[in-house]
Amino acid sequence: MSTTSWILTAGFAGLVVLGVPFAFSIAMCVIAVIFLTGIDPMLFPQTMVAGTQSFSLLAIPFFMLAGELMSAGGLSKRLVRVADVFVRHLPGGMGLVVVVAALVFAAVSGSAPATTAAIGAVMIPAMAERGYSKAYATALAVSAGILAPLIPPSIAFVIWGVIAEQSIAKLFLSGVLPGMLMAVGMVAIIVIQALREKRPREKAATFAEIVAALKEGMWALLAPVIVLGGIYGGVFTPTEAAVVACLYALFVGIVIEGRLRISQLPEAVSRAMAISAIVMAIVAVSSGFGFLVAQEQLATKLASWLGANIHEKWIMLAALNLGFFLLAAVMDEIAIMVILGPMLISIANQFGVDPIHFGAIIVTNVAIGMAAPPIGYCLFVGMAISGVKLWPVSRAIMPFVLMMLVVLALVTYVPTFALALVR
Repeated sequence: MSTTSWILTAGFAGLVVLGVPFAFSIAMCVIAVIFLTGIDPMLFPQTMVAGTQSFSLLAIPFFMLAGELMSAGGLSKRLVRVADVFVRHLPGGMGLVVVVAALVFAAVSGSAPATTAAIGAVMIPAMAERGYSKAYATALAVSAGILAPLIPPSIAFVIWGVIAEQSIAKLFLSGVLPGMLMAVGMVAIIVIQALREKRPREKAATFAEIVAALKEGMWALLAPVIVLGGIYGGVFTPTEAAVVACLYALFVGIVIEGRLRISQLPEAVSRAMAISAIVMAIVAVSSGFGFLVAQEQLATKLASWLGANIHEKWIMLAALNLGFFLLAAVMDEIAIMVILGPMLISIANQFGVDPIHFGAIIVTNVAIGMAAPPIGYCLFVGMAISGVKLWPVSRAIMPFVLMMLVVLALVTYVPTFALALVR
């Protein structure tokens, strides 16, 4: 391999192993190649700017902010209350509340960390009070939180749509059935564990309680209807939907509910900006990395090698899933998508994989990676809320991760799960 190839592969891997943040690792590799090969230094800032000049990427900070505003305005608590009155009396009722509430919240925020934080902050203490271990409550909140990359509107699908130049609306639809299948799997695990451990059931909600919860949660429940209805009704684009979600959360929180104060806005904006800055920094520096990868023709060479040595599509998909899962367990998921995206797309095209189906496979992998030990991002969000160490949470989350891998296999080899709604 050339010097550039060694720096972009072994050099980058070495920096990551040493614990250098991903954005800095990528930037250092790009700068090293530029100086060693005599490339015009202006290439790097130019590719950084070009890589972030996509209208679709504007959805990321706005969906992040929408999630923060909903949490600050108390709408996430209202969603939990609505879920509670409907499922708390079933086996594992408290766990089921987490899954149902996460599904609804995910349909507004589009962010796995935001969903994990919003639902976990309410439900982890509540489950601990009712006898559940904090490790199990944390594992459940993390598992439910990663439904957000699959349930539209999804920030992960926005990023992949930009990389793959595919319809973001179609990619959103491709994640619905995989997301619901994953949610059903979580419900099955919760119920089986509750029956096995003979957990006491909660008292069923009365009709008056259900009516009161629906009345209180009406505005929160309307949020996903407005956001998703607007997107698929052709009223606004996914990026515009993110802005609408923010305005809706502000209006309801300040005017209707009166729970969101002006003094809380700077903190909410600051949190959303911090998370968005991390995402956008990785996207920006990865553009220069991707340019050098393309210049070295690494994607073409790898695709050619796979084409010459692997002749069955199912084997190629299995190899990609295994490699992606292992990388996602130790590396930032967004960095993987941006850096390896062109290479993965080239391989998928060579084997004739439908681009929307392939997007669903990639984002399902990304979702699992956010929960997978040892460095899943949502894993650390949940641990920060509960104060539980990595090993107990990792042990509690393994049944959920194994179920997610089964869903990934179904999505990979049964394209209908991804394409039924698209078609």
